[in-house]
Amino acid sequence: MCEGQKPLKVAVLGCGSVGSQVVRLLTEQAGDLAARVGTRVELAGVAVRRIDAPREVDVPEGLLTTDAAGLVSRDDVDLVIEVIGGIEPARSLILSALEHGASVVTANKALLAEDGPTLFEAAEKAGRDLYYEAAVAGAIPILRPLRESLAGDKVTRVLGIVNGTTNFILDKMDSSGAGFAEALEEAQELGYAEADPTADVEGFDAAAKAAILASLAFHSRVTAADVHREGISEVTAADVQSAREMNSVVKLLAIAELRPGPDGDAVSVRVHPAMIPRSHPLASVREAYNAVFVESEAAGQLMFYGPGAGGAPTASAVLGDLVTVARNHLAGTRGPGESAYADRAVLPMGETRTRYHVAIDVDDRAGVLASVAQAFAEHDVSIQTVRQEGRGDDAQLVVVSHEATDAQLSATVEHLRGMDIVREVTSVMRVEGDTE
Repeated sequence: MCEGQKPLKVAVLGCGSVGSQVVRLLTEQAGDLAARVGTRVELAGVAVRRIDAPREVDVPEGLLTTDAAGLVSRDDVDLVIEVIGGIEPARSLILSALEHGASVVTANKALLAEDGPTLFEAAEKAGRDLYYEAAVAGAIPILRPLRESLAGDKVTRVLGIVNGTTNFILDKMDSSGAGFAEALEEAQELGYAEADPTADVEGFDAAAKAAILASLAFHSRVTAADVHREGISEVTAADVQSAREMNSVVKLLAIAELRPGPDGDAVSVRVHPAMIPRSHPLASVREAYNAVFVESEAAGQLMFYGPGAGGAPTASAVLGDLVTVARNHLAGTRGPGESAYADRAVLPMGETRTRYHVAIDVDDRAGVLASVAQAFAEHDVSIQTVRQEGRGDDAQLVVVSHEATDAQLSATVEHLRGMDIVREVTSVMRVEGDTE
């Protein structure tokens, strides 16, 4: 630590489950942080909605304020940590902090996925840092490896479980045979799911994270609006059982990959439930844990695993960014900013190549299988496997396709639904990995 070095002043926006843990770590680990940074790191203030609200930690007297705008514009504030979430006032506060000369550490995935370029441009103009490791997968260090460790490599695919709530629900459905509603209720009772779980179970949270991952991995601007999104609320116990019969599990996956496009490589980004073989590393990710699987040309396959949410794990990622940003501040430098030089196009979902698992209730009579196979062939979709189970007057066919465009596969399913021999298409789910 540099003797006589002026301490760095840190403002914290928000004192909820993450913000309170950030305040705790800043206080309890002050000595270690000073040694790692090179000078003392001191709290300048903590912005909250209500001064008298109950909190998980005691904030030092005199530091709480409801004037967030005034706090971030103070001349003595060197770094701002934003953990209030949402779009506004977070965006305005971050822009103000940068304009007034403070670097920013944020955990705000929704804002970065919606309007990241505005924030990056403001940081570039101000000559300040904008770091956001905590925005994706909690304590798991995934953004820094993509942004720095793999900067000399070409990442081709990022495949991840990035939402703990949905992973807990699907894991319970797999291990206990429970339906979606029953598993969701247990997740809410244990605190893994919010009272209104829409952002998690309908894939909005994962889609924001997928956009951030794709932007970093492929050096292109990708927003949440570019991400094809499907949630897990329509996943049934029968879907999970069918996956089990294929020695597979159902996971909500965030998938970002390079695919051939009309003008070179293009980016495909999607979030949806999918069946993956139990032999895949992601299949063993249980309960509310997260994991991200990265594939690159030189490094090959890498997997990052750990707690993807929670106050203390997320605060760990925030403090890691804070140390880096503080060191940069003392050195008069800044870390890497936005890398969007590749400017790759984002493929529409219909052009993305994938595979389908389709369960079909059909009349149990001669020629049905051939007619179903013909429907697939008419849309240029080949069949990998087919399984038939008789049920008296009707039967169920379970078909797994080879890879085709999503548009071809969707058209095939619509064709099947219009056939006289098909009583119902009971399940349609995408398949990732080799299930043979």
